[in-house]
Amino acid sequence: MERSRETDAVQAGHFVDSRDGSIVPPLQMSTTFARDDSYEPIGDYVYGRYGSPTITHLEGLLARLDSGSSARVFASGMAALAAVLESVPTEGHVVAPDVMYHGGQDWLRRLHKLGRIDLTLFDSSDPEALASALRPSTTDLVWIETPVNPTWDVIDIRSAAEAAHDSGASLAVDATVTPVTTRPIELGADLTFHAATKAYNGHSDVSGGVLVTAADDGRWEEICLARDLGGAVLGPFEAWLLTRGLRTLHLRVERSSANAAAIAEHLSTHPGVHTVRYPGLPDDPGHDIAARQMDHGFGSMLSFQVNGGEEAARLVATSTEVFVAATSLGGVESLIEHRSTVEPKHSIVPTDLLRVSVGIEPVGELIADLEAALG
Repeated sequence: MERSRETDAVQAGHFVDSRDGSIVPPLQMSTTFARDDSYEPIGDYVYGRYGSPTITHLEGLLARLDSGSSARVFASGMAALAAVLESVPTEGHVVAPDVMYHGGQDWLRRLHKLGRIDLTLFDSSDPEALASALRPSTTDLVWIETPVNPTWDVIDIRSAAEAAHDSGASLAVDATVTPVTTRPIELGADLTFHAATKAYNGHSDVSGGVLVTAADDGRWEEICLARDLGGAVLGPFEAWLLTRGLRTLHLRVERSSANAAAIAEHLSTHPGVHTVRYPGLPDDPGHDIAARQMDHGFGSMLSFQVNGGEEAARLVATSTEVFVAATSLGGVESLIEHRSTVEPKHSIVPTDLLRVSVGIEPVGELIADLEAALG
């Protein structure tokens, strides 16, 4: 019978060790691998910088989850993004949203300032802006998030892929905040990116990045070479932990998405809140697109803007007792963050905005905690 992605994740790729019957993939920590009498590698591995059995098993499972041809894991999300940008030719044109993960945009801006790439940022809230930013036969890479962090504007992946390909560019989609719920390659994307530190791991104890490709093409070869030569591979122990995290991924996403939907609905009528951004709300500007390209819920991330401005927002962020005031997202614990505090100076994120990563705690406690903080 055909196995679902969810079953593959739960069973860690349906692993059974033929030697002893173990159902948990083993951890292989070796950084070097022996050769035979003819000085040929005994197995498929030579040196840990290029991979190991633990990493290979994880990459096969990740490719399956995102409907890709191949996957590679990196020491961090930023290391994965850097490898993608290594595949862009010198002075190649890159298009990206004006609101996105600030670390990624900072890196893009840095490369633009150095003359390494030519960068155009587009308004993620305008459905026509991406196509207008493209330069036919010149643009090499389009990088998008959807929903974008932290305003959660929704970008139509299928339309973005068509526009990018019509211009001769590749489309890479950051799906960090929508694991399980969105599979960009099925919608036409060339690359899917995940900061595995977040929901893929799910327990706030691993840093890692993931790239999945639709095809093993020339760009993918350059990305893999950049990882191998740059030494940006994920460590074996972290790969093992990430595999373990994937076994509960679907369950965690289902619970946290349901919690986030309930919180967004509650806050949407709260007198202390003037704006809630969550794609699952029927009146959210991106709801229709999100409903077309997301399943298994609308994700665990939302933002809301409080009455009273920046000072009031900071007070709420430091007054919760269940939500932890900390940066990151996708873990089992719920986090709250005054986002503009950690954004760079050029950020256009509103100063009264609070970003919330909803975990798997009882939703009644989470709502009560926000109620008390807003009061």
